[in-house]
Amino acid sequence: MPHPRALPPFHADQVGSLLRPASLTDARTRHRAGQIDAAALQAAEDAAITEAVRRQRACGLQSVTDGEFRRDWWHLDFLSQLDGVTLVDNGGQKFKIAGQSEQPPIASVTGRVGCSGPIMAEHFRFLAGAVARDMAAHGGPGAVAKMTIPSPSMLHLRGGRAAISREAYPDLDAFWDDVAAAYRVAIGHLADAGCTYLQLDDITFAYLCDPKIRDNCRANGDDPDALPRRYAQVINAALAGRPAGMAVTIHTCRGNFKSAWVAEGGYDPVVEAMFSTDVDGWFMEFDNERAGGFEPLRHLPAGKQVVLGLVTTKLGELETADALMRRIDEAAKVVPLDQLCLSPQCGFSSTHHGNALSQDDQWRKLERVVEVARRVWG
Repeated sequence: MPHPRALPPFHADQVGSLLRPASLTDARTRHRAGQIDAAALQAAEDAAITEAVRRQRACGLQSVTDGEFRRDWWHLDFLSQLDGVTLVDNGGQKFKIAGQSEQPPIASVTGRVGCSGPIMAEHFRFLAGAVARDMAAHGGPGAVAKMTIPSPSMLHLRGGRAAISREAYPDLDAFWDDVAAAYRVAIGHLADAGCTYLQLDDITFAYLCDPKIRDNCRANGDDPDALPRRYAQVINAALAGRPAGMAVTIHTCRGNFKSAWVAEGGYDPVVEAMFSTDVDGWFMEFDNERAGGFEPLRHLPAGKQVVLGLVTTKLGELETADALMRRIDEAAKVVPLDQLCLSPQCGFSSTHHGNALSQDDQWRKLERVVEVARRVWG
């Protein structure tokens, strides 16, 4: 029988974002209204993260995040701190998600991309300290503080060439070189802060599974067959020289905004390019039929992990342990069981709005992930 994994990704793992508690939502609203200062908001964030760490460890999770509680959007809060990146209005376009009208800004490249200082390194330091304090106070098994940041490809797919200054970058090869270099610096700062488990959140691979999005790429002058390889190259360049001992995973997201999603289609068009990235594992969404079957996992390289996103974060209904174990058995017909792990399919709150389920639903689902992983892998 397989043994529990000692290194990330873990057999029971998670994507990262958590529903914001009411206390934090209230503090952020009051801060925007000028009723409390930045220090008071940070104190509310610190308290919420400390409690979230306690709850995650109480669930039995080995990977512990800050729930992305200091962010409004899973990607923009990081990308906007890169040199040469400006958040701009989306021009009146709407989210390509049924029933949703709100759209986040677009990360527009207005100058040369760089990283002139640490980005979110202090966020990680607080998280790591909170995990250490909780372990000292409550004991229990060890846990690893996990940091999530957007993939470097996020500076291209959503806005495309139109969102990248031609004055700064008449040649896109120079753009990708700068993006990779900036990420190497940012990742180095996170490593200096003690990060040993980093996740790149990426929509590009999963979006390019969708025939409609592939058609849109062609209409914009891009080749949807070439883009996955280009994105894999920039990810590998961004991770070049990463510190020894830092585990890195990629989460392939199909969209996650107030329980709505964007992309559908099996992984066949992108899986070989995606699996060429120099990471330790891939979090892949498989919570319903929109992701296709497990057959593309046959391309998984030896020694790498796939984290099966079988527990949905879109709905509050709790999956049964037996149903999850049956699906793991199905995947194990394609990939050896010791190369598989389990997690929710996405975060619970990729944006500050959160998905349409309760705090209790969220914690029950994380507990179910741990329960099933222990039954399957020990």
